[in-house]
Amino acid sequence: MPATPAFDAAGEETLRDILNAHRDLEGPLLPILHAVQEAFGHVPQEALPIIAQDLNISRAEAHGVMSFYHDFRENPAGRTVLKLCRAEACQSVGADALADRTREKLGIDWHDTTADGAITLEPVFCLGLCACGPAAMVNGKLVGRADAAKLDKILEGAR
Repeated sequence: MPATPAFDAAGEETLRDILNAHRDLEGPLLPILHAVQEAFGHVPQEALPIIAQDLNISRAEAHGVMSFYHDFRENPAGRTVLKLCRAEACQSVGADALADRTREKLGIDWHDTTADGAITLEPVFCLGLCACGPAAMVNGKLVGRADAAKLDKILEGAR
């Protein structure tokens, strides 16, 4: 997995801009975390104490919220983010076997990124394509009726 970039002075300035833009919202923590991840590709651990202090909340609360929601990442994602549905409707049409095959083929587990930085694999619990399962999402694009052949083609294109 690629090394996490250093959180330097420019990064802290970007974070301060995000805090200034979101601080006055009601319940600003989630919008701030989303904006930080959008700006950095992940939520740097060094940012959490700054966010907590700015919002007058504990570091534990900031970390707890970030770690509760699976879409927030502590490390940068790969160039391609592959999300596989883990919900019951998709499981009933073969999602578990497809997920096992994909994890084995990539040589990574959930929330991991391939060594070359190409692909990050994430579980997701319902993409709203229950009638077209198993469902997947590739860099925000939905894929219905995902099977080994479709995923192989997607993975080859991601490399």
